[in-house]
Amino acid sequence: MSSRATIAAVPDPRADDPAAPIARHPRREAQEVAGDGYAAYVLEPSPPAVLEGEWFADDPVAVEVVGDRTGPALRPVPGAGPTWDEWLAGHPEHVPWAAARWLGGRRRLEAPPADLATTRLAVYVVSPARRRANGKIALRSTFGGIGTPFFGADEQVRVVGTTVVRQRGETAAARGITTLNDAAAFVLDGPPDVAWAEGFDVPPPGDLDEVLPVAASASSFLGDWFGFAWSVLEELRAEATSVEAGRVQLWPEHFDAAFDCLSDGEHRRATFGASPGDAAVAEPYLYVTPWHFGDVAPGELWDAEPFDGALLPLSAFVGAGAGAGDQRATALEFFRRRRDALAG
Repeated sequence: MSSRATIAAVPDPRADDPAAPIARHPRREAQEVAGDGYAAYVLEPSPPAVLEGEWFADDPVAVEVVGDRTGPALRPVPGAGPTWDEWLAGHPEHVPWAAARWLGGRRRLEAPPADLATTRLAVYVVSPARRRANGKIALRSTFGGIGTPFFGADEQVRVVGTTVVRQRGETAAARGITTLNDAAAFVLDGPPDVAWAEGFDVPPPGDLDEVLPVAASASSFLGDWFGFAWSVLEELRAEATSVEAGRVQLWPEHFDAAFDCLSDGEHRRATFGASPGDAAVAEPYLYVTPWHFGDVAPGELWDAEPFDGALLPLSAFVGAGAGAGDQRATALEFFRRRRDALAG
């Protein structure tokens, strides 16, 4: 980790507005809520930036010594120390704060709006901001949206609603999303990085001066979808049965959140993920794709038609869907049944 001083947590009346142009430090903010008796952990990336040469960003669920905190870990997933949900039972006044960040007091997903935002902003502007600093392209779920892990001199770029926020050290600025050229001038101090995406199956950039069709309702849903996905996938990853687990990351070229686990040497490895929808499946969905599908025993667990694997559409656990009672429980059961079947 960087040795630079972390951003001071200064109370701000805009702190509950995820699009506010303030320098955020999610783990420090959580520590202020939890108090000195706990070491607070969150799902979002936090400063300091990961040094060059380290592939992954900070781990949101790893228990490690941070600063001078010595209390039990307060975690977003079950494990060493209490979870935020357990802590909130005695601190109900903080439920709205935790629910907004998908740490506890779980909110519910609603049906998606008609038109979800495209991936163009993430592919050509947001991800390249991190890539030019350390060669890494993956993104993460952030408060109310998506963004980069911290990179360089404690810098982050995040998209919230119809706003893009650029944070550098202890300052931040925000700009409404208009065109790719305008967003890139704000984030990259230059044009969009079109060339690097040519090898990926991504939406073409189109007219760089065309106003991007980013609707507030669609962007708000995407923020909730990836917040929900992170809370579920990180819990699955943290379980002891998810052996040899990778890291949950949002891949801009696919625009889905995913991680891998189980042994590739035994041909059991698989990817577990959440997509907001694509050309093959129009609605958001959860999925499991075994790396060696030919070695998987056929059966009802593996019923996805667009690809080899399993698929759970959002419509199965929102509204009147059979799994709409406890959405996280439905999602976790979907993933666990297939992970356990692969593990044998």
